Amino acid sequence: MIKLTVTGLVAAPFANALLSGSAEAVDMVSESDPTAVALKYKMDATKAADRKDPKALCSNCNFYSGKPGDANGPCSVFGGKLVAAKGWCASWVKKA
Repeated sequence: MIKLTVTGLVAAPFANALLSGSAEAVDMVSESDPTAVALKYKMDATKAADRKDPKALCSNCNFYSGKPGDANGPCSVFGGKLVAAKGWCASWVKKA
């Protein structure tokens, strides 16, 4: 009986940490989002009329933190929301 109580007391803080883990889904930026409209964001960079550099994509932008090869990734310009790796917006800055 004592062993169960001690084990329960030791495990309780860890169980709470595991259960409170970040399992939230991150939203995709919509082209109709007010910030996206202001920055002329397009999920398909080939449809961005103001894009001057044909190699400019979200995936090679300084603000994009997605993994290489992923279809989407977080963008700091949009508060960490997901953008399309093959997208583009007017805030594009070449990744260093």
